[in-house]
Amino acid sequence: MAEETRTTPARPSTSRRRFARRVRICQFCAEKNKVIDYKQTDLLKRFINEQGKIRPRRETGTCAKHQRRLAKAIKRARHMALLPFVADRFR
Repeated sequence: MAEETRTTPARPSTSRRRFARRVRICQFCAEKNKVIDYKQTDLLKRFINEQGKIRPRRETGTCAKHQRRLAKAIKRARHMALLPFVADRFR
């Protein structure tokens, strides 16, 4: 019996892209005098997306401690009606 050899089609090298991850520094750790407060809606709006969801750490670059504080402040601002729970419309 003759053995059959399987050959896979060669993939071009451009099909797999590797992204170099940038080192992000937490802006709250870098600037010690910055305070996370639920009343600062202009600061908190930068950490929610268009749909009103809290952006993850890998997008914002905040450390774990400050991400927890941000999440708590955003949730408090939502309950105080300073920030929306969801966006008005989806397109």
